[in-house]
Amino acid sequence: MEIQDVTERGRWAADRRNLVIFPIGWLLIVIALAEMLLVLVSLVFLDGETLVFLASAMGTFALGVAIIITFAPKRHGMDFRQAVLFVTAAWLVVPLVAAVPLMLSPDGLSFADAYFETVSAITTTGSTVMSGLDEQPETILLWRSVMQWVGGIGIIGMALVIFPFLRLGGMQLFKLESSDRSEKLFYRSGQLAGAIFGVYVLITIGCILAYRFGGMRWFDAINHAFTTVCTGGFSTHDASMGYFDSPVIFWAATFFMAASGIPFLTYVRLARRSQFSSRMETQVFGFLTFLGVVVLAIAIWLVVVDGIPFETALTQSAFNVVSVVTTTGYATQDYLAWGTPVAGMFFLLTFVGGCTGSTAGGIKIFRFQVLVRMVGQMVTRQSFPHAVVVPRYGARILQDGEVASVCVFVFLYFATWLGVSLLLQLVGVDPVTALSGSITAISNVGPGIGPIIGPAGNFASLPDAAKWILSLAMIIGRLEIMTVFVLLVPAFYR
Repeated sequence: MEIQDVTERGRWAADRRNLVIFPIGWLLIVIALAEMLLVLVSLVFLDGETLVFLASAMGTFALGVAIIITFAPKRHGMDFRQAVLFVTAAWLVVPLVAAVPLMLSPDGLSFADAYFETVSAITTTGSTVMSGLDEQPETILLWRSVMQWVGGIGIIGMALVIFPFLRLGGMQLFKLESSDRSEKLFYRSGQLAGAIFGVYVLITIGCILAYRFGGMRWFDAINHAFTTVCTGGFSTHDASMGYFDSPVIFWAATFFMAASGIPFLTYVRLARRSQFSSRMETQVFGFLTFLGVVVLAIAIWLVVVDGIPFETALTQSAFNVVSVVTTTGYATQDYLAWGTPVAGMFFLLTFVGGCTGSTAGGIKIFRFQVLVRMVGQMVTRQSFPHAVVVPRYGARILQDGEVASVCVFVFLYFATWLGVSLLLQLVGVDPVTALSGSITAISNVGPGIGPIIGPAGNFASLPDAAKWILSLAMIIGRLEIMTVFVLLVPAFYR
């Protein structure tokens, strides 16, 4: 009997392990199919990358099939611990596989550079080690954009589509990856994923058409739409969006970056003709108000200090502010040259981020709003000790657990930032680049501050050790920190 119990426990442990590894095989098959599409693109452009993507696709597909066959679970249904392990493993493994074409290309990157580039793509960070983009093969450029677009909807979004067919469940995965805790609009995770994916595709198509009518060629329009809607920021040109020098394109990008910084469930509610929840109304209003105030303030600065015409100043300010706040990372010019106060402002903007439930990174507007309400509550209590002050968010009363989770997150966010910056300095990175690079990685923004990794530079000159540290920081930031930190708690594994 005891031997049977031990055997049964061993089988149960193996099934729990398989539930974590098995869906990664399906994710690799999705990556392989995407690489096969790039084979066709290479044949159209005749850019010499056909065999590279064919070999990558075949190898990735074979690995995915091997994982599916080897680790097929006998039981179904993930618990919280398995969900956390799967999310973290997926974000570590998928960039590793997606980096293969960048290494096999005739002008291939080193392992450290290729992994950094794909992590930056899939986490929609937008930091890059690649230069000479104007001369890069079209297939390589499109692969970078496709990785960002897929990363925008999230590996978790793909998993939510796949899991209903595999009877694995997965609603908890959406919560882990998006941080959106709004009420359920759908009873099944597949319905939720389908609705969000539909909105994502429609916004992408709208962005493609806007860029094309604004003057981009189709190839540039598709690439930039992919990296705009996901708030990723990869471009097909070294000069980023500044290459096009078109106010129409700049305003189109500004609109779609801001639209992508709004929760995608907001659009689903609109499509279903339901009212905004009080939380979403408050968050979206705060996000748009914040953007408007900062954009106007910097535009006025450019007019008064630099003598730039107001229309031009407003265009440049709106584009670059929205790009940084939504963590997209595009640039029309080196905004660090606008003056020390403006450079300091842009550094602070890298902490902000968009709304929860969007593709943007950062701390998120919602958390700042909760912190402001808590500060207001404490100030009121100090002034009126006997007053009963109930913090509210919209029409809702904030619960103690919600406030505590926000405070813990913000503390871990800043602790992670300082820890990563210290590690970067230990491997030889100067303090300014270390502080800036660490926050731009954790916030998934892209360009940093300073002459090395600022909007006019890139990350190629950093030592390999720094690139590995920043790659891990990008993943931690993309998973909103807590998903990774919970793995460090021994009780999590009991």
